[in-house]
Amino acid sequence: MTLRGLYAITDSQLLAGRLLPYVEAALDGGVRLLQYRDKSDDTARRLREAEALQGLCERYGSTLVINDDAELAARLGVGVHLGQTDGPLTPARALLGSQAVIGSTCHASLELAAQAAREGASYVAFGRFFNSLTKPGAPAANLELLSQARAQIRLPIAVIGGVTLDNAAPLVAHGADLLAVIHGLFGADSSAEVTRRARAFNALFAS
Repeated sequence: MTLRGLYAITDSQLLAGRLLPYVEAALDGGVRLLQYRDKSDDTARRLREAEALQGLCERYGSTLVINDDAELAARLGVGVHLGQTDGPLTPARALLGSQAVIGSTCHASLELAAQAAREGASYVAFGRFFNSLTKPGAPAANLELLSQARAQIRLPIAVIGGVTLDNAAPLVAHGADLLAVIHGLFGADSSAEVTRRARAFNALFAS
């Protein structure tokens, strides 16, 4: 499986009441990787939503990862994305198996990315690159870091943080394999607009 293209991340507040139709619209636009991100404690709802998203991803040939919850990922047989506060990747890799997609948040640190690679990450994520509504206080990454990572890291590189259609092209040009997008994709007025944006993001990888 090639990890390259649009990486959609859900936001429980932004997508309240329209999670499934908007995600399906994004998948219809060619999302390669989907992260289910819900920080609530409602485990029953999170399981229900994750199962529904898994079904959509299977239908569209996309890959699902769960944010910060290796136990839920193991229950569904899908991947996981872990932040720096979630501990080492090694236990998640042991739990989920060698084929699972496991991503690691590396902020703006090549050292963290190298460590994640040693621990068995499937991809590394750098950010934020631009002002982000989701994580306004996250450390800033830049194009120079991206170029350095491309030269040093032999894993797919995801970029996150305020990525929109207006600013994404230089990220791809400097070596980003995955554009991780939340508001720039799902902050749309209609499902048709979500699909249009998804196709436009993926088109950046075709040139």
